[in-house]
Amino acid sequence: MSASEDKPVTIITGRVWREKDSESEGVHVLLVAPDDDTAVRMALEALAQEGYAEAELDQIGDMQGEPDEEPHLSAWQGAREGEIAIVTFDEPL
Repeated sequence: MSASEDKPVTIITGRVWREKDSESEGVHVLLVAPDDDTAVRMALEALAQEGYAEAELDQIGDMQGEPDEEPHLSAWQGAREGEIAIVTFDEPL
């Protein structure tokens, strides 16, 4: 069993912008980290590597089990394998 298999998957929710002053997208970042501070740092680094100019993170918490539907199921599985999974979506108006 790997280290990520015995730690919960952390989910961070917020908004991201590809360019400053552009339309925002909703974001869920799923990952496994030793603590919340490290999780936030890792999420921000991953978002920057994916080309997001700005991020506003709102909430952080541990997921309670495996999600039922895609794309979160694949993201959760990736996080369990050590990846940082980023799910973006259009925000409701």
